[in-house]
Amino acid sequence: MKLPAYAVALMPSVLLASLSGTFGASAAQAESRALPSVSMEATVKAAQIDPRRPDNTLTPGAKAGVLLVEQALRDRKLLDAKWVDGYFGTTTVAAYAKYQKSLGLTGLDANGLPGKMSLAKLGTGRFKVTAVLDPGPRVPFGGFVVNTRTRDMLAEAKRLFGRGFKLDQGSYNPSGDPTSAGTHDGGGVVDISVKGMSAATRTAAVRALRQAGFAAWVRNPRQDDWPWHIHAVAISDTSLSGQAQHQVGDYYLGLNGLAGRAPDDGPKVTIRTWEERRRR
Repeated sequence: MKLPAYAVALMPSVLLASLSGTFGASAAQAESRALPSVSMEATVKAAQIDPRRPDNTLTPGAKAGVLLVEQALRDRKLLDAKWVDGYFGTTTVAAYAKYQKSLGLTGLDANGLPGKMSLAKLGTGRFKVTAVLDPGPRVPFGGFVVNTRTRDMLAEAKRLFGRGFKLDQGSYNPSGDPTSAGTHDGGGVVDISVKGMSAATRTAAVRALRQAGFAAWVRNPRQDDWPWHIHAVAISDTSLSGQAQHQVGDYYLGLNGLAGRAPDDGPKVTIRTWEERRRR
């Protein structure tokens, strides 16, 4: 069949447009592949642990990504060059919080922990984000509020423990309990009733929670003005309050998460985040 003259005339331009689109997409994909990677998991872990360290030891596996984040903050004039060292200490946390606020974020979205949106935006044209973390939306659980990541972690801890947990306090509860010192202001934190549990059962419950990715401890009345309970913080929840971030860092450093920073008094387990456990 012979094509009409106008169709023949249009063919070169159509072909050129098609090829341009293909080449443009290929170029964008190639550019993305060429960018270095920042593991969000490793970076968030460093942002919890490094501010609590007594020295400048780097969090294993985090240095390369932290350096890229710090360089981006430096170039935005939010971090002095002397702090670009791969160590996500208090100065870098404060700089990241300033960056989050510069995006119009407030509250828990500007807590200094790299969030999914803010980290991707910071990396535009500089790095790509891998191992993305997301606490998920808020949901009701046991008469309180948690996020979906915490809910799923509690379900896994229940499976390991062999019985369910009754919450005494949930997450996103600012000023709900003065003795909590702000740990429940953000996400990822719950208090669990130990009513009717023996000492051995309390320890087994904490072990299951730790195995599921929580920093968890039995709390007793000798420590503060509170009843016996289990306090659990979801490691690497990006909506953690500042106080809860500190508790996670202390847990990694073998401490009990309280203001006195005494040695950890809970069962010893290999510390893994929820995501690390799911990959096993």
